[in-house]
Amino acid sequence: MLNISDRNISSKINTDQYPVFALLEKKSKRNTFVLVLYVLLGFLILVLFLPWTQNIQSNGFVTALKPGQRPQTIQSVISGKIEKWFVQEGQRVNKGDTILFISEIKEEYLDPDLVERTGKQLKTKELAVNSYSQKVQANDRQIDALLESQELKFEQAQNKLKQTHLKVTADSIDLVAAEVNVKIAKEQFNRIEELHKQGLKSLTELEGRKLKYQEAQSKYISQESKLLITRNEVINAKVELGVVQADYNDKVSKSEAEKLSTMSAMMDAENEVVKLQNKITNYFIRSGMYYILAPQDGYITKAIRSGVGETIKEGTEIVSMMPSQYDLAVEMYVEPIDIPLLEKNQEVMIQFDGWPSIVFSGWPGTSFGTFKGKVVAIDNFTSEDGKYRVLVAADETEHKWPHEIRLGAGARTVTLLKNVHVWYELWRKTNGFPPDYYKPSKEISTPKK
Repeated sequence: MLNISDRNISSKINTDQYPVFALLEKKSKRNTFVLVLYVLLGFLILVLFLPWTQNIQSNGFVTALKPGQRPQTIQSVISGKIEKWFVQEGQRVNKGDTILFISEIKEEYLDPDLVERTGKQLKTKELAVNSYSQKVQANDRQIDALLESQELKFEQAQNKLKQTHLKVTADSIDLVAAEVNVKIAKEQFNRIEELHKQGLKSLTELEGRKLKYQEAQSKYISQESKLLITRNEVINAKVELGVVQADYNDKVSKSEAEKLSTMSAMMDAENEVVKLQNKITNYFIRSGMYYILAPQDGYITKAIRSGVGETIKEGTEIVSMMPSQYDLAVEMYVEPIDIPLLEKNQEVMIQFDGWPSIVFSGWPGTSFGTFKGKVVAIDNFTSEDGKYRVLVAADETEHKWPHEIRLGAGARTVTLLKNVHVWYELWRKTNGFPPDYYKPSKEISTPKK
């Protein structure tokens, strides 16, 4: 019973006939159960104090890191009709390879000699511009000649005016002399007349002095008339000087107006020349757009427009293409409440669809088959589903992402945040609180003296 001896008699005693044996067995099982409960409770308490990494879980898909490496569609810049295909779906093409050839369908470009005819129009307009230029030069020479002639004529009129002024001066002097002669003749006549009255002079001498006095008066009147005529000539010379100035100003103004009109016509012709040159350049560029070329190395994934003879408009998508060289990235979508917790270069654990993995979100070190990445871009505006788009690139310091992953594959991301205890994480989730917001402390480097 007490297992003191090596001899066992339990097989000789029927324990079912004695209820004491049943009580002893129940007590032994109850003690074992209590012990197990204590062990489990201790284990749970221990687990509650284990470290736990807070995280943000989200879904996304694989994409290319750079916009130029993502799948694209090739459009036609001009409208036309499909004439011939040079590729097929799944074929690899290099940059500059011809994908298809289209022909023209617009009426203004159907003429096969369009460039040559436009070139002839351009030469005609260039000759017109040259003709206008020569006419402008002729107008310039004419204006120069008129200005030179105006200067000579104006100088001639000024000389004539000076001559008339000098003539007026001379006639004025002659008039003063004539006036002096009149006074002298009058005094001599008066003296002779007195002497005649006294009987000292004869009548003949008196009549002679009277005749001289009348001749002096006549010369004075004649000289005064001559002075007035000369002064009139001065006025005429001044008028002629103004007429010369006005006449040549009118002629020069007409020549300048004709020159400006010619220059305006020349500028119109030059404008037409520029337009024709632009047309010819556009025709050459358009002729090169009949062949749709591959913008970069890649693979033709799908022919959106198929067949021969189908017409397409400008901007129509023709084929879709996948670049051959690309850097993988993950595009994940995060709830707005978690966006303040994210920042660039933050660590993210990624699980790719079709790639075997075992993920422990709270213990990233024990996860298997996950790959590390870093946040490289965070959108400032929500997408259509109300979530923010976050772009994650591969962490070059860790294991490289598998080459077998294709663009568009699904991915689940776990963004790692602050390290806390398990009990705190359970309490946070029970109360519905968001993860703790924090930023890693950065060491402040003291400047060197």
